[in-house]
Amino acid sequence: MKKLFLFAILFLLTIPGVAQKKPFTIEDLYHLKTVNDPRISPDGSKITFTVTSYFLHKGKHNTEIYLMNADGSQIHQMTNNPAADYAPRWSPDGKSILFISTRKNGAQLWLLPVFGGEPKQLTHISTEISNPVWSSDGRKIMFETRVFPECGAVDSCNKKIDESMKEGPIQAHMADHLLYRHWTSYKDGRRHHIFVFDLDSKKMTDVTPGNYDSPPFSLSGATDYDFSPDGQEICFTSKRVSHPESSTNDDLWLVPLTGGKAKNITADNPAYDGQPRYSPDGRSIAYRTQKIPGYESDLFRLAVYDRKTGKKRIITENFDNWVDDFAWAPDSKSIYFIGEVKGHFPLYNVRLKDQRIRLVADLKTINAFDIAPNGKWVAVSRRAVKNPYEIWRINTNGHSPKRLTFCNKAVEDSVDIRPVEEMWIPGADGIKVQTFIVKPHNFNPAEKYPLILNVHGGPQGQWADAFRGDWQVYPGAGYIVAFPNPHGSTGFGEAYTEEISKDWGGKVYKDIMDVADSLAKIPWVDENRMGVMGWSYGGYMMMWLEGHTTRFKAIASMMGVYDLRSMYGATEELWFPEWEFGGQPWNSDLYQKWSPSNFVKNFKTPALVITGQKDYRVPYTQSLQFFTALQKMNVPSRLIIFKNDGHWPNYVKSMPLYYNAHLNWFHKYLGGSPAPWNMKKMVRNMIFKEKK
Repeated sequence: MKKLFLFAILFLLTIPGVAQKKPFTIEDLYHLKTVNDPRISPDGSKITFTVTSYFLHKGKHNTEIYLMNADGSQIHQMTNNPAADYAPRWSPDGKSILFISTRKNGAQLWLLPVFGGEPKQLTHISTEISNPVWSSDGRKIMFETRVFPECGAVDSCNKKIDESMKEGPIQAHMADHLLYRHWTSYKDGRRHHIFVFDLDSKKMTDVTPGNYDSPPFSLSGATDYDFSPDGQEICFTSKRVSHPESSTNDDLWLVPLTGGKAKNITADNPAYDGQPRYSPDGRSIAYRTQKIPGYESDLFRLAVYDRKTGKKRIITENFDNWVDDFAWAPDSKSIYFIGEVKGHFPLYNVRLKDQRIRLVADLKTINAFDIAPNGKWVAVSRRAVKNPYEIWRINTNGHSPKRLTFCNKAVEDSVDIRPVEEMWIPGADGIKVQTFIVKPHNFNPAEKYPLILNVHGGPQGQWADAFRGDWQVYPGAGYIVAFPNPHGSTGFGEAYTEEISKDWGGKVYKDIMDVADSLAKIPWVDENRMGVMGWSYGGYMMMWLEGHTTRFKAIASMMGVYDLRSMYGATEELWFPEWEFGGQPWNSDLYQKWSPSNFVKNFKTPALVITGQKDYRVPYTQSLQFFTALQKMNVPSRLIIFKNDGHWPNYVKSMPLYYNAHLNWFHKYLGGSPAPWNMKKMVRNMIFKEKK
């Protein structure tokens, strides 16, 4: 019977269409499209969404807007331009789609008739815009822009100051206060402000004047402001404290649409409050909140502010994981939200009446969602390790999920996009560490394979069952890849998340070593060919491993923290190290205790070091120091600096080199398939393109 079964399998492989798929490559990654930002029309009959395409050998990408019926039929492209068109937002009457385009003068607002006609440019401001929001009457649009506070909405003033700063023989940055630069740019006197654009008068009003960021920078890109349903008021997020570099105290502020003094409605909470959303009936404002001042990874809860009484209450106290994006149900009786739970990002619903939380749908990873006007179904952008981004539709009762788009079907049908398996491995304190495993192309359990273990950043974050390039590129080249969620990860209760603070090289190190030892015992893992890699905090852990073990044959550290004392003096968001290490370097010994720079004499493992010159979160000098120590200890090492990138290399221009560099490095020390491109030639080509 077994022989007959095997014969049938071999016979099927000879049939056209059933033949084995080809291994996943770097080129295949860039053939995939990112399908995102679903938006349902006011009548619930149609859905807009965006599709981003990548052009690997040109180092470019482009985003266009698509439209389809609510059942997924009649998909057609709404925009077609060499410039990016994104952030589609339905007008309240459903006749037009507002979107952002870079066609002319950078990111500007454009309006496209749904039933025929050419798009029309609405704004022409030099400071560009982001995150547009319609008023309920469709006559006003709110957006975010970066201005000089003394200029506000006077564009000629902003433009004049900006141009004057670029002229002359002296080019310099000047600062009188901290937080003078952030992520990849210097502030140079600019602030994020919220403008309201009147479609009738074409007038723009700065509704958050003053020398504050209103809203503050948001890593997630979330919209931090909203119109009240009656159009008379705006709620926005702003941090207005004397030392913003050391505070997480964002607050919610109210201001009349006509202007006036802003009112702080969360002044009683010294920790974070943000992302306000008015209920459809106008009675409440929902928002995300934290309780512990200065701790950016405290539990993100969902709270509701009653506009009549001024009372506030948290409605997700029974949910011991982070609340991410959220939206009101049309009847204002409940709120839908995405949570972080054990390597997944499911959709939940919480009722205001009794705070009952129910799981709506677990589709591995939901990135974005929109609720139908009738409240009966939701459009989501969804992905999983084996499934690239696509738009799905799910009923709010959680039944009958349906895939609506097939933008990546051609690649899915021809390329071996590997599935993921899940293991739970005992780690520090005997607590089991969730570990995702992706096996290589043409996997044969009778063979042994090299393994790469990947440590995530954050450090408070989680590896999730979500499509990512490094979960496929390396298995396509013959490697097993493992992704553990050690102590400090989100999704396993807040107590587990808190374990890493003030213990950076403690329990996580033991978790990583325990996972590595357990994986080494698996028959199809070659224990003599194990490598390890990590980004951000993961990069820190690589540097820590370098000084504490010779377990691995090769290390790759990206954007890592090497010397905690000098890191403190050069990073921007000081609340982070001050919480993680219990103060400043001059009053806390933890900066010394957990600094990889104190263990240079133990460095032995060959290490690849990658960093970005415009990384102001983890300054690139951290990687330079690490590389210097490796070289002086005669440890085989290579340094790559992306001169135009920050904490994340450009996805199209830089990440191909990133993947190629890893394949080159791990092939040299672990075996596996060689890198597809010549490294030195690839770097030369990148430099030539930048100069050209």
